[in-house]
Amino acid sequence: MGTDLALIQAAYVVAALLFITSLAGLSKHESARDGNVLGMVGMAIALVATWWLALRGALWGNVVAIVVAMAIGAAIGIWLARRVGMTQMPELIAMLHSFVGAAAVLVGLNTFVDGGRGSDGVHLVEIFLGVFIGAVTFTGSIVAFLKLSARMSSKPLMLPNRHWLNLAALVASTALLVWFVAAASLVPLLLMLVIALAFGWHLVASIGGGDMPVVVSMLNSYSGWAAAAAGFMLGNNLLIVTGALVGSSGAYLSYIMCTAMNRSFVSVIAGGFGSDGTVSNVDVDYGEYRETSASEVAELLTHAGSVVITPGYGMAVAQAQYPVADLTAKLRERGIDVRFGIHPVAGRLPGHMNVLLAEAKVPYDIVLEMDEINDDLAGVDVVLVIGANDTVNPAANDDPTSPIAGMPVIEVWKAGEVIVFKRSMNAGYAGVQNPLFFRDNTAMLFGDAKERVEDIIKAL
Repeated sequence: MGTDLALIQAAYVVAALLFITSLAGLSKHESARDGNVLGMVGMAIALVATWWLALRGALWGNVVAIVVAMAIGAAIGIWLARRVGMTQMPELIAMLHSFVGAAAVLVGLNTFVDGGRGSDGVHLVEIFLGVFIGAVTFTGSIVAFLKLSARMSSKPLMLPNRHWLNLAALVASTALLVWFVAAASLVPLLLMLVIALAFGWHLVASIGGGDMPVVVSMLNSYSGWAAAAAGFMLGNNLLIVTGALVGSSGAYLSYIMCTAMNRSFVSVIAGGFGSDGTVSNVDVDYGEYRETSASEVAELLTHAGSVVITPGYGMAVAQAQYPVADLTAKLRERGIDVRFGIHPVAGRLPGHMNVLLAEAKVPYDIVLEMDEINDDLAGVDVVLVIGANDTVNPAANDDPTSPIAGMPVIEVWKAGEVIVFKRSMNAGYAGVQNPLFFRDNTAMLFGDAKERVEDIIKAL
C-alpha cells in the first residue's frame, strides 16, 4: 500500500511538471502543438494515477461507478470535440468552466456533510471558499455562454445601484463565513450558496460584449481557483497545483488583455465598474457608404505593393481562413507583401484568430500583433478587413463617450484603401456603429466572407 501511494504521488509530480512545460510550449506558435501534446500526456498520467488511488481498497460497486462515470465523460468529450466548430469554441469553453464551478460546489457540500462538521476552522474556511468560488464560476460561466452564443443580449445588465448590490453580496458572504466557522452549520453555507449564485450571474451580466474576451479568460482563472479549492478539500496535491496554474495563468492573461484594451482590470472583474452601459453612436448619421465588388477588389490587389489582412469573428463564422490562406499565397507569388494584423481581442476568445490562421497553414512570420502592424499602416496600399468590426473602429480614438473609448484598435483607416468584408451594416458585438465604413477610402464588400474571398481568387 505504501509503495502504491508513493508511485501515485510520483506520477502526480510528473503530471504537474508536464502541465508547466505545456504552458511554456503554448506561449509560442511554433511550439504550441508540442505544448498541447505534453498537456494531454500529463492529463493521461494524472487520470490513471487518480483512478488507481480511488481503486485502492474500493468495493467493486465503486469501481463500476468510476468506470461508468469516466466512460460517460469520455463519450461526451469525444462527441463535443467532433461536433463543435472553431466559432463555437468560446461558448464551449465558458460552459466547461461552469462544469468546474459546479464540481467545486458539489465537492464542498459533500465534504461538509460527510464529516465536515468536526473539522477545524481552517478546513471549514476551505470548504466555504471552495463553494463560493465554484458558485460564482458556475453562474458567471453560464451567462458568458448565453452571451457568446447570442442566446442573451451582449449589452450589460444595468440594475439600479448594481455595484452596491455586488458589495452587499460580498459583505453578506463574509458574515456568513464567520457564522459558518463558529457554528459549523449547513444553514450559512446554503445561504451563501444562493447569494454566490446570484452574485456570479449579476457580475458577468453587468459586463458588455466589448469586454467578453476578458471575461472568458477571467472565468478561466476562476475555474482554476475553484479546482484548487476542491483540491484542498479532497487533499489532492495535483488538483491544487493544477488549479493554481490555471488560476494564475488565467488571471495574468486577463491582466494582459485589459492592458491591451486600455481597460482597468479591477473595473472589469467588478462587473463593468465605471461603465454606464450606454451605446452612444448607433443612430449617428455618418453619411453614405461605398460598395464594391469582388472583381474590383481583385483589380485593386493586382496593382498593390503591400496588403494587410485584419481578420475578426466574421472570418471564423464564415470559416474563411482557408480561402484567405490561398489568397495570401497567390498574392505573395505575385511579389505582393502580405501581412496579417491581429488585435489582442479579435474574435470571442484570446488567440482565436491565431489558431484559425495556424490551422490554415498561414506562415507564422507574417502574422503580426496590433502593436507591430499599426506603425506601418500609413504606408500600406490595401487593407482587407475580414469580419472585424469593433477592433478597427476609429470611435475608440475619436469618441470619448463611446463604450469602447480608449480601447486600442488597429488603425486601418491610415492605409491607402480599406476593403471591409461584412454581411450587413449592423453594429458590432459591442453594439457600436463603426464610422470607418463611411470614410472616403473605405469600400464595403457584402456577403459571406468565404464566398467573397473565393470570388476574388477566381477574379485574380
